[in-house]
Amino acid sequence: MGGGGQQTESSEPAKGGVVGPGGGRGGRGGSAVYTWEEVQRHCHRGDQWLVIDRKVYNITQWAKRHPGGIRVISHFAGEDATFLKPLLIGELAPTEPSQDQGKNAALVQDFQALRDHVESEGLLRARLLFFSLYLGHILLLEALALGLLWVWGTSWSLTLLCSLMLATSQSQAGWLQHDFGHLSVFKKSSWNHVLQKFVIGHLKGASANWWNHRHFQHHAKPNVFSKDPDVNSLHVFVLGDKQPVEYGIKKLKYMPYHHQHQYFFLIGPPLLIPVYFHIQILRTMFLRQDWVDLAWSMSFYLRFFCCYYPFFGFFGSVALISFVRFLESHWFVWVTQMNHLPMEMDHERHQDWLTMQLSATCNIEQSTFNDWFSGHLNFQIEHHLFPTMPRHNYHLVAPLVRALCEKHGVPYQVKTMQQGLTDVVRSLKKSGDLWLDAYLHK
Repeated sequence: MGGGGQQTESSEPAKGGVVGPGGGRGGRGGSAVYTWEEVQRHCHRGDQWLVIDRKVYNITQWAKRHPGGIRVISHFAGEDATFLKPLLIGELAPTEPSQDQGKNAALVQDFQALRDHVESEGLLRARLLFFSLYLGHILLLEALALGLLWVWGTSWSLTLLCSLMLATSQSQAGWLQHDFGHLSVFKKSSWNHVLQKFVIGHLKGASANWWNHRHFQHHAKPNVFSKDPDVNSLHVFVLGDKQPVEYGIKKLKYMPYHHQHQYFFLIGPPLLIPVYFHIQILRTMFLRQDWVDLAWSMSFYLRFFCCYYPFFGFFGSVALISFVRFLESHWFVWVTQMNHLPMEMDHERHQDWLTMQLSATCNIEQSTFNDWFSGHLNFQIEHHLFPTMPRHNYHLVAPLVRALCEKHGVPYQVKTMQQGLTDVVRSLKKSGDLWLDAYLHK
């Protein structure tokens, strides 16, 4: 996506459509003309319009079939977007600007020019050797972990080493399935989908559909409350500068938020994957009757217990996978949160695509280790601006993105790994202090 957002559409054109240049009222079939005010009325779940290159589309019914889920496309209802081209019902009136809500037209145009340049330079084409080797090193780690036990036995030290190797392979498989989920490896979408199900399902025991539905919403509206599930903390944390004050004024105290930077270490990294995600994945697969993803997920556990039951028995194997998930969860939380949690969080502000992504995202310095450790998500800015770009090209487009940001005065933040990690805790403490002040004094 690029250029902004979507608009909700209804099954009928707006009553009293805008009078066209010739003085006649617009009709159906793409001949009607609309103002932004009129388009923005159609931003509800059952009534959604979308603007693409000044063309107005009714996506109310199509949104239900959108591959990313209805919530993803609904997040852009009533805005402008570069997305897909469903049901054309008209266009913007000639007097209307191409961007809604006073967005920076020059910035939008320059970003589109940058995207055109990126495509012409072939930066959206993947090197299959890179991803083949990446998958190979994951499979090698899995084999070596099992081989340790076959050759040298199950001493505490070897079991710990096996756990570390499995946690590494699980984390790296998580970054790889993320690549397939963004369709950034193969030209054919179907190949990406199949490989994603293999990696996240058979190699990790999770659900591709669950991940995509959640993750696409994050990309559509990062750090936007009620639209980005990654900032839905279920009242356990208060995030950013505004939510803590809102909670404090309303005297909401579900948790001692002024201590959240401390209890984060107890219920954040240790529990996200082994408890919260695990429950959510199972619940989602059964409620949606997603039997394909369930079969992929069960194939992981069947393979795992076949491999490790001879060494540890049933309960020992359960303990092993639980410990691996515990380690993996720490890795996942710190990597994903250092790019977003310390950044701006707010309610919907209808910003243009580049400004919205940059306000919610920062980078971590490049190094061979940082690239590998984070699955190249240290280039989070470039990933959010070009979600389908293969990760090995992020460093090539980064200088171009930085130059564009400097031209338009958009902050482009790059931190050290240490600063990124410490800023996670610092931002939680700041938000907790804001809540306490509002709770006591406002």
